[in-house]
Amino acid sequence: MNRPLIKVCGLTRRADVELCQRLGADLMGFIFHPGSPRNTDPGFPAEIEPGRGLKVGVFVDQTPGEVLEIMDRAGLDLAQLHGKQSEAFCAAIGPRRVIKTLWPESYADARGLQKDLERFAPFCRHFLLDAGRSGGGHARSIDFGLIQHIDINKVWFLAGGLGPDNVRTALAACSPPGLDFNSGVEDSPGIKDPARLRAVFKALGRTLAATTEER
Repeated sequence: MNRPLIKVCGLTRRADVELCQRLGADLMGFIFHPGSPRNTDPGFPAEIEPGRGLKVGVFVDQTPGEVLEIMDRAGLDLAQLHGKQSEAFCAAIGPRRVIKTLWPESYADARGLQKDLERFAPFCRHFLLDAGRSGGGHARSIDFGLIQHIDINKVWFLAGGLGPDNVRTALAACSPPGLDFNSGVEDSPGIKDPARLRAVFKALGRTLAATTEER
């Protein structure tokens, strides 16, 4: 298996973004949800130099028009739809630009999850499977048994309390092609812990090129 893609979400500080870029994050997430302690303004990601990790906006309650407007203002590459958005909503954003979030624990059985994965597959680029039954920031791992025998025909991301202490367990349990880090690499909501960030990249065989800071 190829190395997993790494997404660091809930970024609110320039210093954290710059460290993610130096470490080689594949995707960087910015949350646009006023109810989140990690909520940010479109002007913040707009200032981030493009081309050093895809910029992802996380959306919950906005309309398609609002999502597209924020994506344009913020210079985003992808929209992570973290609510109950429909197939038509995904189509309005553009399937190649959508990461669709699903919550395996919200289904009565694996068949329900499989059905939704197949239903949304034509309308998104990636899936993200998160802990809990809705929302995010639960700061705990997903029940890996719920997804070990699911057929996902897209590159997908595993989320839910991932950090240096449990990332190898997650990889061994369900071999996700992508990993989403947020609360598990923080000091407090929206404030990333540089040591924990470096630790997860190191655990995944991603090492920072020698810099003055790291020597």
